[in-house]
Amino acid sequence: MTIHVAAAHAPPRAARAYQDRILPAVSRTFALTIPQLDARLRTVIANAYLLCRIADTIEDEQSLPADVKQQFHDRFTRVVGSTEDPASFARDLAPLLNGSTLPAERDLVEHAPQIIEITDSFNLPQREALARCIRTMCTGMPSFEREASTAGLADMREMDRYCYYVAGIVGQTLTELFCEYSPRIAEQREAMSELDVSFGQGLQMTNILKDFWEDRDRGVCWLPRDLFARAGVDLQTIRRGSVPAAFGHAYAQLIGIAHSHLRNALNYTLLIPEKEVGIRRFCLIAVGLAMRTLGSILAKPDFTAGVQVKVSRQVVKKVVIVTHLFAGYSRVLRGWFARLADGLPLQALADDWGGLLPAPHSAWPRSDACGPAQAATSK
Repeated sequence: MTIHVAAAHAPPRAARAYQDRILPAVSRTFALTIPQLDARLRTVIANAYLLCRIADTIEDEQSLPADVKQQFHDRFTRVVGSTEDPASFARDLAPLLNGSTLPAERDLVEHAPQIIEITDSFNLPQREALARCIRTMCTGMPSFEREASTAGLADMREMDRYCYYVAGIVGQTLTELFCEYSPRIAEQREAMSELDVSFGQGLQMTNILKDFWEDRDRGVCWLPRDLFARAGVDLQTIRRGSVPAAFGHAYAQLIGIAHSHLRNALNYTLLIPEKEVGIRRFCLIAVGLAMRTLGSILAKPDFTAGVQVKVSRQVVKKVVIVTHLFAGYSRVLRGWFARLADGLPLQALADDWGGLLPAPHSAWPRSDACGPAQAATSK
């Protein structure tokens, strides 16, 4: 039975005010990029991010047993799909977030009904895109999180699949929202659909590479262990202060793969009409910061904490200035990206990138006809 009926309308003012207030408390990066968007897109993409953050909060709470996490993932999927009461969901989950959850994240869960009020204000294509994103994330992400260890993922194919469930699906969702927003962008849907998963993976791989030591401290590793094993490195036994040179060499290969994905991210962005400078800035800031982060990691292979390779405020300011000045000039942006890429390794993606189907561009599900359950079991 449908609990809350959604129809396109203006979001309640109080809910909108809360969404605007909580966004910078849970993400500095998205608080920087989302305001670049036109108001019509800004609200829906901020809402999409906050929905994904609630899903992440469920998974990241270390005090919750795996079966309880799965119950709340299932319930949240129903909440976003309009078949469960968001107030009951929030009332049941929030008191349990007393371990690793940050206060702002708990506050977000407590205010899930307000976030869903905004979700309910969107039109049908937007709501369907958000529901599909959360359904895919809440189905695929837990299957990796529950098996995670410091041993790493089996291979690059598994890393690709993990990145899809936590970021590639977000790239797909952006394509749906951008195309719904603009008929001119929709003309590029097919080409954008060949690149959007890669866009998400480039950003996610950059975060994984930056956060290796912090992830390891909490008992997980998202790197492909076979790549490091071929270099003679055991991910389970590596320790700060005794990192072998071979680790840096293997890391450089992953930097090269992330670089390839970020090149796809640039091409994805340049498919958007030049006059849509807000959308371009939203994408370009993320891409530029990721490229600078990869450069920092390459320059300091012996780093022992993400903060050591995090880009500085000055770098952030420079990236923002460039994107504001030149977002509408594709040729200039290609030159800018080339300068960011100078000195970075570049590794071509495997022919079967994606690992689910032979052709990488058709490897990822885009509808319930080939949904997350099928994707999760295909190898």
